[in-house]
Amino acid sequence: MSDVIKLKKGLDIRLEGKAETVFTHVALPELYAIKPTDFHNLVPKMVAKVGDKVEAGSVLFVDKKQPEVKFVSPVSGELIAVNRGERRVILEVVVKADGQNSTVDFGKADIASLSRKQVIEKMLEAGAWPYFKQRPYNIVADPTAEPKAIFVSTFDSAPLAPDFDFIIKGNEEAFQKGLDVLNKIAPVFVGVHNNGAAPAFSNAKGVTVNAFEGPHPAGCVGVQINHVSPINAGEKVFTIGVQEVVAVGKLFSTGVHDFGRVVVIDGSEVAQKGYFRTIVGAQLSTAVANNQLSDNVRIISGNVLTGTEVNAEGYLGFYDSQVTIIPEGNHYEMFGWALPGFNKFSAGRTFFSWLTGSKLYKLDTNTHGERRAFVVSNELDKVFPMDIYPEYLFKAIMAQDIDKMDQLGIYEVVEEDVALCEFVCTSKLPLQKILRNGLDLMVKEVG
Repeated sequence: MSDVIKLKKGLDIRLEGKAETVFTHVALPELYAIKPTDFHNLVPKMVAKVGDKVEAGSVLFVDKKQPEVKFVSPVSGELIAVNRGERRVILEVVVKADGQNSTVDFGKADIASLSRKQVIEKMLEAGAWPYFKQRPYNIVADPTAEPKAIFVSTFDSAPLAPDFDFIIKGNEEAFQKGLDVLNKIAPVFVGVHNNGAAPAFSNAKGVTVNAFEGPHPAGCVGVQINHVSPINAGEKVFTIGVQEVVAVGKLFSTGVHDFGRVVVIDGSEVAQKGYFRTIVGAQLSTAVANNQLSDNVRIISGNVLTGTEVNAEGYLGFYDSQVTIIPEGNHYEMFGWALPGFNKFSAGRTFFSWLTGSKLYKLDTNTHGERRAFVVSNELDKVFPMDIYPEYLFKAIMAQDIDKMDQLGIYEVVEEDVALCEFVCTSKLPLQKILRNGLDLMVKEVG
C-alpha cells in the first residue's frame, strides 16, 4: 500500500439516523425497473416489447449510439410497461417478476485464459458493461476506448452512507475475481479508508491500493483519481462500484449475471434502520411500507447530497446502495437566520452549534433561502479537495466558455464531486445541475 493521502478540505455532515450493521428483513417486491435516466447521454432503443417474457439477463434495450451496450432485465418475468415522459422519452422499463428466478447462462470462463477483447465481449453480452462509468463526462463507458486506469473506491464518506466493509462479507472471493477481470481491461487502482479497511480491500491482489483519510468527499472516486492519477486532455478513466465488481466476478465464475444487492435504509425518519438484500431496480414499496415515522418526508434513492427523489412506489437507482428518508422542508421559519441556532448544523460558524462538537442533527430539505447572485467568496474551495478553482469553473460553465471550462478542469469532475459545494453555497445555486449542463455541452462540442 502506498503512503496515506490525507485530505484536509471537505465537510462531514453529521445527520441523525445512521443504521447499525445488521440485516433487516425486507420482502422482495413484484416490480423492477431499469431507468434510462440513470445513464447520462443514453438514447435507449427498445429490443423487448411489452408483454414479452424475459429471463434475468435478457436484453430490454440497447444504447442507440452504441448498440453493443446492452441493458438487461434483473429478474425473470414479463415486461409490463415502458413508462415515458415528455417528448416520449423513456423513463422506466418495468418488469413484473414471476418468482421463478430463471436466468440466462452466459457460460463460465477462465479469466487467466481470456484476452482483453474476450473479457469486454462477455461483459457486453451479459449486460454488465453499464457498470463502468467513464471519466470525463460520467457516462456509460465506451467499450472501444482504452482507459489509462480503472478506479474502485471501497468506502463511501457521504452522509449516512453504507458500510462496504460490512457489505463485502461473504463475497471476498468474488470481489477479487472481479478485480482480476478488470485487470484484463486496464490497470486497477483501489481506494481504501485508512481507518482499518476490510482485508478484501486492503489486501487486494494485482492492483494498486491507495489509502485515504479525511472528511467527505474523501470517498468520492473522482477525488481519489485527482490525487492519484489526474485526467489529462485526451485521457479516459473508468470507475466501478464495489458491488458491481462482485457481480462481474460472479459472472465469470458462474456464468450467471447476479443482480442481487445489499442496500442500507436509513435517515432520521426511518423506523427500522438497517441493511437488506434486494435486486437492482427493485420497487421500494416493501422497504418503506410502514417504515416511515411520518408522512411529510422525502424518500431518496441514494444519499442526501446526490440521490434522486422518489415516491414509495419508485425504484432503486441502478448504481444506488442506499435509501434515505428525511423530513420534507416545506415550512417557513421567520427570522431563523437571527436565532442562536444551537440545533442547526452549520458548515461555518454562522450558528453557535459549532460549539456542540460531534452532535448529530435532524436536517430537512429546506434550503433556508432563495437563489441569489453568484459571488466568488472562496466558500466552495474550502470543501473541495481538488486542484481546481470551483467558483471560476462554474462561472465558465454558465458563460458556456468551452476553452475556459477545459482550462479550469471540467474533465476531472462530475456531480458527486461538487455536491458539497452545492450544500454550502450561500447563493443556493443548483451547482450539480450546472455542472451536468457543462458536461453535456462538452460531449456535444468536443466529444
